[in-house]
Parts: sequence; structure tokens; C-alpha cells
Amino acid sequence: MSLSTLDRSPTPSAASPDLLRWTGFGGVLLLTAAAWAGVAFPGRVSPSLAAGVAGLGLVVLSWALLGRAPLPTANRLRWTLALWCGPLLLAPPLFSGDVFSYLAQGEIAARGLDPSTTGPAQALGATSEVVARVGVYWRDTPSPYGPLFSAVERVVTQVSAGDPVMGVLLHRLVGVLGLVLLVWALPRLADAAGASRRAALWLGALNPLVLWHLVGGAHNDSLMLGLMLVGTAVALEALRERVRWWPLLCGVVLIALAAEVKLPALVALAVVGTALARRRGGSLGQFLLAGVGMVLAFAVVSVVVSLLTGIGFGWLRALGTPGSVNSWMAPTNWFGFLTGGIGALFGADITQTMIGVGKLIGSALAAVGIAVLLHRQLRGRIDEITCLGAVLGLLVVLGPVVQPWYLLWAVVPLAACLPAGRARTRLAALVAVFAVLIPPLAGNFAGRVGQLVLGYAAGIALVGLALLVLRKLDRRSPATSANTPSVAASK
Repeated sequence: MSLSTLDRSPTPSAASPDLLRWTGFGGVLLLTAAAWAGVAFPGRVSPSLAAGVAGLGLVVLSWALLGRAPLPTANRLRWTLALWCGPLLLAPPLFSGDVFSYLAQGEIAARGLDPSTTGPAQALGATSEVVARVGVYWRDTPSPYGPLFSAVERVVTQVSAGDPVMGVLLHRLVGVLGLVLLVWALPRLADAAGASRRAALWLGALNPLVLWHLVGGAHNDSLMLGLMLVGTAVALEALRERVRWWPLLCGVVLIALAAEVKLPALVALAVVGTALARRRGGSLGQFLLAGVGMVLAFAVVSVVVSLLTGIGFGWLRALGTPGSVNSWMAPTNWFGFLTGGIGALFGADITQTMIGVGKLIGSALAAVGIAVLLHRQLRGRIDEITCLGAVLGLLVVLGPVVQPWYLLWAVVPLAACLPAGRARTRLAALVAVFAVLIPPLAGNFAGRVGQLVLGYAAGIALVGLALLVLRKLDRRSPATSANTPSVAASK
């Protein structure tokens, strides 16, 4: 394996892994304290925001510098992940208030209603305390999630007895479960791709987006990714030397269950089906036969889960709910914003129409791109895990809505297969940018741009000061990391 920025020997200014581990932990503590200060003193936004930005900046800085030095062992990386996750479990919701939508949807399901067919305000009443915590964009929209996650939401509501603090904590524990599955799968996927286990854990599990959104934000993407990647690892292992049908079936079922949380996981079935077709000769007939098998497997799992949970099949009609809000991060919406702005100059209100056109174009391009990638996989030009990451990346870039945590759909599988070099370095840089893209304190900063700018400026200044201190401390400390084996030398 060739060397790169992520795998080379440490430079004199590169801090030791131990120092970076505890610096990152300090950043997580600062971020958690800032979040609680924002709750306790809502009128003093700027100091809390500055401390939160400084905390997240310290974590991003520690993570990035950790990737520049020879990485610690896989076990040390896992312990670092546990250390950095600990304080976030006790923080108020960070970066997003979507977890309150989960609580409202769970309350709807607990009352025997279908959260996929009715919004929180309609089902629970606009004046309900549960609804008041839900973001204004989602109070009248049904749940877009599959029946498995709706059942999880219902159980959380029943166990927490409606207590929002306990509810948030339980959803965080669900997120941690997904993270544990992800950590189990990444080294195995890296082995299958011939990549570094350590780099896979560093970029795929320890990265700040995982900390911010799968743990701090308690997003259900954690459970989706965990089930999907474990299922993919099990299924691909079943296809390595000969087709072992029972392990393959177990992997397919796990992927289908991931799609019962969020539908994008379904593309992993296409990748596994293509791998099966290639193992059985790679003909068009085998490809179509494997595809039919994967569709049938998903249909059977969907029927079983929908019936066993009692949620029903209303979730199939609500899959487009996230696209009802025009995401400014989605490139497919930029076409509508641009042409709509031009139309407004001539008195024409065409923004929403052109956004719809942009979404159609994005869907068409995504379908073509996925077909090309699966064909390349079928012919052996790209491996299965690279194909999975690329397909999920297409779904994010060309989808109707983009959120920072959606980036993880592609980042996590790509972390397990990218070799050392520019591609991995650029992916890590993209993660670092998205990790600081939105304010750490969940809330609407519309009309408070001044507070936002002041908070970020002060936070960035504190991070810059911390970087100078880190370099000074490292020059005074012994070179403890010099004997650490590099990623290039060991997987």
C-alpha cells in the first residue's frame, strides 16, 4: 500500500496520539457544556455558540491531526471513539432537533395511529407539548421512515412514558447500537477490499460527522448504516469462495431490515445481487435473476415487519416527505433557485416548478449513474464496497434533499475501501468541512446572523490558540508516537 498524507511518519509538528485523544475529549466536554449553557441561558446565545464552535473545532482538529500521524491500533481507535462519545450521550440534542420528531411520531404510534399517514400536529394537537418541540417544517408532515423504525419510536415512547429527556437518551442508545454494528462491520469490509482496518475506523467511525449526528443528534441513519453494513459484510463474505446460501440470506435480511429504517439502504441489495450474479457467471440472465431475488426478499421482509409491528403499509406513501422541504444543500434544488430568481426579475413565480424539474433531472441522472456503476461492478472493474459507496454518494448528491449527516451514507463504506492517497485525503477534507458547516446548538438562527458570525469568529480564534498550544506542548514531550506502526505497515 502506498503512503499518503494519512499514513506517513509524523512531522515534528504532529501531536502524539495520546495528546490528540485527550484534546478531542476536552473538545467534546466543551461542546456538551456549551449546549447545556445554551439551554440554561437561552438569552446568551453568542457565548454558548462560541464555546460550542470551539469545542467542535477542537474535535475536528484532533481527528484531522490523528489521521496525519501513524494511526494507533484498531483497539485504541475504538477506545478513543468510546471516550469521545461518552459526554455526547448526556448532551441536549445537537445540530438538529429531529429527535423530537421521532418522539412525536412514537407518541402517534403508541396511540394506535399510523405516523406515516398523519402529521404530529394533526394527530396530537397543535398545542401539545410534544408537538411544540418539533421543528416547524415537520409538524404537519407524516413520518417518512419504515415500519421497523416506527416500531422503535413506539417502544421508546412506551418505555420513557412520554418523558422527553428519557426519550432522547433512549434514541441515543439506539444510535449507539447502530454505531456498534458499524464498528463491527468496517474492519471486515476493509479486509474484503484490501484496505487498512485502522484507516477505515478512523475515517468511517471516529469522524466528527458520526459524533455530531449519529450520537449527538441521535439520527436514525446510525441504525440504518449499522444494519446495512453488517448485512453487506455478511453477504459478501458468503460469496467469497463459493456461494453459501444461508449466510447470504442472513446478510440480505439484515440489509432489508436497514431499508425498513430508511429506504436508501435498499441499494446495498443491488450491490449484493450484482456480486451474486458475478459469482455465478456474470451474464445478463444471472444479473436479472439475482435482481428478482433481491426484490422478492425485500418484499417478504417488508410484509413481515409491517404485519408483526402492526404499523401497516402506510409508510410506502410517505417516502417522499423529506423532499417536501426545499433543501438549500441539495444541488438538484439549485437549478430551481437560480431559474426562479431569474424569473422573479420578470415577475414570474416559477421557483417551485423549476425545483420540481431539477428533482426530476436529478432522479434521471441518479438512475443512469447507478446503472453504470452496477455494470462496472458486474464486469469486475470496481469492487462491491466501492460501488456501494459510489451509489450512495450519487443518491446524496442527486437526491431531493441533502443534510450533513447524509454524507455518511457514502463516507462510511468508502472509508472501508479507499486506498491511501488523494481520494481518501479529499474525502477526509470533505468530512471536516461538513463537520463545521452548521451551528452546533440546534435551533433556527434566521434573523440572528450577527450572533452566528460573532460566535463562529470567537470559536475559531479559540481553536487557533489551541493549535499553537498543542504544537508547543508536543515539542516539549517525548516522541511517543515514533514507535507506533503505520497504517501502511499493518491493517
